[in-house]
Amino acid sequence: MKPQASENPIENQAAEALGVPAGVTDIEFRGDIIYFIVVDRFHDGDPNNNAGLDPELHDPERKNWGKYWGGDLQGVIDKLDYLSGMGVTALWLTPLFEQVEAMVWDSAPIHGYWTRDFKRIHARWVSGQDEVRVFTRNDTTLDRLIADLHGREMKMVLDIVCNHSSPDASGVKGQLFDDGKLIADFHDDKNNWYHHYGPVQDWQSEWQVHNCELAGLATFNENNPDYRNYVKSAIRGWLKKGIDALRIDTVKHMPIWFWQEFTSDMVSERPDVFMFGEWIYSHPSDERSVEFANLSGMSILDFGLCTAIRAALGQGAERGFEEVVAIFDQDGKYRCATELVTFFENHDMPRLQSLGANESMLRLALTLILTCRGIPCLYYGVEQCLHDDTNGGNDPYNRPMMSSWDTSAPLYQLVQRLSRVRKGNIAVQFGSQWPRHLTPDVYCFSRQYRDARCFVALNRGGATLLERVQTDLPDGNHTCVLTGRTFTVRDGHVSGLELGAGEALVLAYDAAPSRGEAVVTFQVNGCPTQPGEYVAVLGNAPELGGWNEGQAFKLEYINGNTWQGGLALEQSAGKQITYKYAIFREDGEGGIPRRENRTTRRRMVPEAGAAKWRDIWEE
Repeated sequence: MKPQASENPIENQAAEALGVPAGVTDIEFRGDIIYFIVVDRFHDGDPNNNAGLDPELHDPERKNWGKYWGGDLQGVIDKLDYLSGMGVTALWLTPLFEQVEAMVWDSAPIHGYWTRDFKRIHARWVSGQDEVRVFTRNDTTLDRLIADLHGREMKMVLDIVCNHSSPDASGVKGQLFDDGKLIADFHDDKNNWYHHYGPVQDWQSEWQVHNCELAGLATFNENNPDYRNYVKSAIRGWLKKGIDALRIDTVKHMPIWFWQEFTSDMVSERPDVFMFGEWIYSHPSDERSVEFANLSGMSILDFGLCTAIRAALGQGAERGFEEVVAIFDQDGKYRCATELVTFFENHDMPRLQSLGANESMLRLALTLILTCRGIPCLYYGVEQCLHDDTNGGNDPYNRPMMSSWDTSAPLYQLVQRLSRVRKGNIAVQFGSQWPRHLTPDVYCFSRQYRDARCFVALNRGGATLLERVQTDLPDGNHTCVLTGRTFTVRDGHVSGLELGAGEALVLAYDAAPSRGEAVVTFQVNGCPTQPGEYVAVLGNAPELGGWNEGQAFKLEYINGNTWQGGLALEQSAGKQITYKYAIFREDGEGGIPRRENRTTRRRMVPEAGAAKWRDIWEE
């Protein structure tokens, strides 16, 4: 992807050093499917690394849920055919950094969130101590994994935690190393690398949430520039290894100014990096989490949707799909709801089946997040119905060892089919989402972008018949990609739509995306449009009409806050253009369109490849 040139010389130098074109915008993830792996519990590809520095922390019988069970990066490499065959296009792995070698609260850091050294990799994930200094080599297991992923056009997401290091293990707490050199110690903190305010007592206090300890973990002092420079230099080193995206842990526990600085520095190192954070139980009604999603420089995991799906399909909530749609109805609060990362289970909560869902409910949940707005993320093993209900399936029992690799499993094949829809249908990737039928048990919706359409019907209840449902599909016969059933659409509607108990239907009508050597996606938020109006881009480029209002580039409505459209700028490739947004009436009445009240924007069009330009309407 060769993107726009940057006005920032630091970005240009960083990009050129990587061989990445200057000014590249973040990688497009909306056509991807992320697969989240707890490395220790996926597959043991290299038994020689199981002992680690302390063999007592490994349980070869896999009975002690707090000890290591042997999964590693070689195990991930060994299963890439399985993952790519299912349609997975990005792997999110639990943190790879070197961990403390200790048991705390009857658990070793099998999850990867008790970092000892951000500039080394955990020996248990690679071939042992010989490979821990990954920044000084390019022939490690990590390098092979990244090369194998990129060779398959797959992406790698690194999980990082900047808020804290390790808990107290027999009097040792928060010892932090810089490629093997001790630089900080919570119990001997003469250089103020850590906060020392004790645990959070009042979760409604923003100051406590930012400065006090989470679960006894040594909490970094972000006001210390030495700490900030250390952690940023460490993550920049991982980006140089070829990491494509960052999942960032516990973002609500640090102030937004830190994240704005952090994300800016990451972009200066790797302009195409995509980032998303874990704001635990974020929700569109939580103003602080929405502010973070809009202003931090990263997207977030969509806990609001997750909670609604779990209630509707895992716990049989009375309002059912109405709870799910209540989340979608608030998408206009976000600057880019289509880039929220969607999920319905993870390593911190019981799996959906542990809540009471059967396989048909799991099928509905998968169908929903693979076709609705956002970037879908699947928790490892969901395609094999992996779960352990001990203690209600709570941590650590939500992290069983992967045990089946059956490519004929029904849910594996479901993901496989829907991955083709997601990759091939631009309405599913980018489009607006419209409810077409809603009851607690039945949810039908359509996705629209340019000429592409996708219609989805989900039924969590018994067999039912819908007399007439709007699909927005073109008239004719359309075949469901999941069931093979064929439906006739007339005037955009299906009549007599029969839905079996627990059935999901997906009807997709594809259309070609914008193609060309240089393609720019224009996105603008906060436009004060009214019914009957649309947003278009005016500019000096010939593709934008040369300021001719009659030839302005019309954008697509995404939600109440966002308009978007992709345009090939062949004649303007490699050139600087000027543009601004304007509001037009659909009926052509109203005279002169309403333009933004600002000077024109200036951007460099990429010579080749794609770029995303995110803007905010200015009155």
